[in-house]
Amino acid sequence: MSAAPFSDTERSPMLTPSDVLEHVYCPRFTWFMHVQNIPQYEDRRFKVLKGREVHQRRETQNKAYLRKKIGVVKKETAVYLASARLRLRGIVDELLWLEDGSIAPLDYKFTPPREEAFKTHRMQITLYAMLASDAYPEVVHKGFVAYIRGAASLIEVPITDGAVEEASGMIDEIFAIIATGSIPRRTPYRIRCQDCCYKNICV
Repeated sequence: MSAAPFSDTERSPMLTPSDVLEHVYCPRFTWFMHVQNIPQYEDRRFKVLKGREVHQRRETQNKAYLRKKIGVVKKETAVYLASARLRLRGIVDELLWLEDGSIAPLDYKFTPPREEAFKTHRMQITLYAMLASDAYPEVVHKGFVAYIRGAASLIEVPITDGAVEEASGMIDEIFAIIATGSIPRRTPYRIRCQDCCYKNICV
């Protein structure tokens, strides 16, 4: 379950990347979670549980391929990042220092290999990149998503001005809903409603 946006230890209103991704999936998540304070009980979902198991295992498996593919000279794991300016906080799976002097966030997903990252995963990497750029002097111009269900694949995600602008706009939109308490429109993609924990109370 995502933490509430006003529970950060810095006492500043903050969101997590998960909050933003849930809003991208359907804006009603924001209203149910942070206006109505109704938890979603995601611990019951198989993918969440399996994803946590994968995160616990990743440090002992398959380390070498990163350095071979993308020129990693240093990495830190489970890096907590927070920015009152961005109103954002989160723990990135890995923060990578690359041969070109830049840094890049990497996030693991328990999903079959893909040729292109999902839109929500690109958004998540962009948010982590924004946090890393705010916290470190090194440039951040890309990030990575590792899909590790079955054969692993590593997808590069460029961090563009447009992507940062879109992510910042989502943060503004979420805080506007929290501030006004107004219920937003549900997602236009009704197939998403089938697996939604709020489907029985969302009218």
